Amino acid sequence: MHITRCYFCSGPCYPGHGTMFVRNDSKTFRFCRSKCHKNFKMKRNPRKVRWTKAFRKASGKEMVIDSTFEFEKRRNVPVRYDRNMMATTIKAMKRVQEIRSKRERAFYKNRMAGNKDKEKEDDIRVVNQNIELAPLESKKRVQAIKAEKAKAENMEMED
Repeated sequence: MHITRCYFCSGPCYPGHGTMFVRNDSKTFRFCRSKCHKNFKMKRNPRKVRWTKAFRKASGKEMVIDSTFEFEKRRNVPVRYDRNMMATTIKAMKRVQEIRSKRERAFYKNRMAGNKDKEKEDDIRVVNQNIELAPLESKKRVQAIKAEKAKAENMEMED
């Protein structure tokens, strides 16, 4: 069973599913669903459509460079069937998948590392900009904190 890639979103196209468009120069385009085919007909760029794998890779949200991708390449050399070789190949495929998933998790954690601090700063900025929407107690608390900071700055200036 040969699983191809969708031309637009790079998702898997299983046999008997999706559509194929053949251009006049006999170039074939496979699409996994009508959504991809319609976007292709509208001449949309997959790197600019946010839900495609091309966008995710171009914007740095998914791994692009990794040695585990080398194993997935298509090889056009026919190999004689050997039961032992098939068993070792399947074991290797499972091991490569484990390694890839571990690296993807590490990549995601590394990418999300600074987000909590950034979100906290953004939340503080929003609260400071829209302080009139906050409850009265929190307004008083914020004003008290500002007064303490101002006092501390005045003390430092005097020294």
